[in-house]
Amino acid sequence: MNIIMPKLSDDMEKAVLCAWLKDPGDAFKKGEPIFEIETEKVVSQVEATEDGIMGRQLVEEGDEAAVGAVLAETEQKR
Repeated sequence: MNIIMPKLSDDMEKAVLCAWLKDPGDAFKKGEPIFEIETEKVVSQVEATEDGIMGRQLVEEGDEAAVGAVLAETEQKR
């Protein structure tokens, strides 16, 4: 599974990744916040869509990414 930049509003095209809330190797559950993004209007926490383990983070904190861009790789939770 890949973690992608979500589209939180109709006019959202990109956002800044403010903070990773999970480090590589950390397990997470569906619905748990895993990162924060900043759009023009607000900072939002983004929740996991399924259980997993955080893998390689491809976007660093402070970087801007387009909607749909792959932000990180994950592993299936064992």
